[in-house]
Amino acid sequence: MSPRPPLTSLARDFARIGFLSFGGPAPQIAMLHELAVEERGWISDQEFLRALNLCHLLPGPEAMQLATWIGWRMAGIRGGLITGGLFVLPGVLVIFALSALYAYAADLTLVGAGFTGVQAAVLIILAGAVLRLGKRTLKSAGSLTIAAGAFVALLFGLPFPAIVVVAGFAGLWLTQKADTGDRTEAPSNPDQPGQIGSSAITFLSGLALWLAPLALVFVLLGGAHRLTEITAFFSWLAIVSFGGAYAVLAFMAQAGVEQYGWVSAGEMADGLALAESTPGPLILVTQFTGFLAAFRESAPFSPLLAGMLGSLLTVWAVFLPSFIAIFTLAPWMERLNRVKILQSALNGISAAVVGVIASLAVWFATQVMFAVTGEISFGPFRLITLDPASINAPILAIAAVCAVLAFAFKRGVMTLVAAGLAMGLALPLLGLI
Repeated sequence: MSPRPPLTSLARDFARIGFLSFGGPAPQIAMLHELAVEERGWISDQEFLRALNLCHLLPGPEAMQLATWIGWRMAGIRGGLITGGLFVLPGVLVIFALSALYAYAADLTLVGAGFTGVQAAVLIILAGAVLRLGKRTLKSAGSLTIAAGAFVALLFGLPFPAIVVVAGFAGLWLTQKADTGDRTEAPSNPDQPGQIGSSAITFLSGLALWLAPLALVFVLLGGAHRLTEITAFFSWLAIVSFGGAYAVLAFMAQAGVEQYGWVSAGEMADGLALAESTPGPLILVTQFTGFLAAFRESAPFSPLLAGMLGSLLTVWAVFLPSFIAIFTLAPWMERLNRVKILQSALNGISAAVVGVIASLAVWFATQVMFAVTGEISFGPFRLITLDPASINAPILAIAAVCAVLAFAFKRGVMTLVAAGLAMGLALPLLGLI
């Protein structure tokens, strides 16, 4: 193994990755592997895979958590703060600038038309995500059943956190049912009191730091203020954000669009497209939502300052738990990777995420493609109804072209976003909107 690098070297390498980390978790994890294992030789391939398994068990962006773990492995908490922070920071700055531009310019005809095309592209991006995850995850009748149940449950308005919990128990039940008695034993080493105490101090210190802004905003602005709402909601979202940015988007759609009314479905799709086409974790779509929510109800601040505060509070609420989790649990990585109950629950949640994303794609399609929608409610359930005569033909056509690019020509996310943007910009020039 190579000697541990100085902090300046870690900062330089991860600043570079932060600016180049386009394309979502798969290419980002590949970049981290190339740097830490192949180029620098800081860790072995086996250590890398064990750390990745740990990150899959945790809520939050796994690529960012993996970057944090590499820094922790090299230089303790200081190293983890540097590597995890620089992995996210470039994307945060870019999304903040684009959020401000969007808030001020989205009502302009040409800009709005461009984002109309982007929304059509996002529908195909979501469909591609469902197919990729489904091929990788749904390998048994049980996993297919969990995915179908999650799809129907979210479509009928059941809350996302409840779906995650039920899916975890379903995964446990299926594993227990199929268990033949071959169990992997946990390491026999007794827990060290010093390690337990150190992990407890790390967790409690991080928890206090994480919740401090929520308490401060509540004291200064009151529980009904928009910034308090934002901080509380995204703090809760960080705890249940299993399954990546697309699954998180389903939760945000339920709350941000339908409950709080912060943004529209189309604006949520625009935020996802911006996060897809910029560096950093896709979960930065939360920052876009936090910015717009605060920008639109800004008193006693100016709209731009409120948007900045909403953006910062969202990033803090969403990402700090990942630092806390890695710094607390990394010393126990070997033991956690052998706990069968965690792996079983994660299998159930992973299957449910496929159904959640499929339901999200259907919900987006109804909101973006149809000008007139209704709702039928019965008890706690609700079902969206559509007016076929109100279908948006230009968006349907752009989505069809993007589908051909994605599935026939195997083009990636950046191409789809660019194609959707170009076709959207052409709509007013052709007199179609």
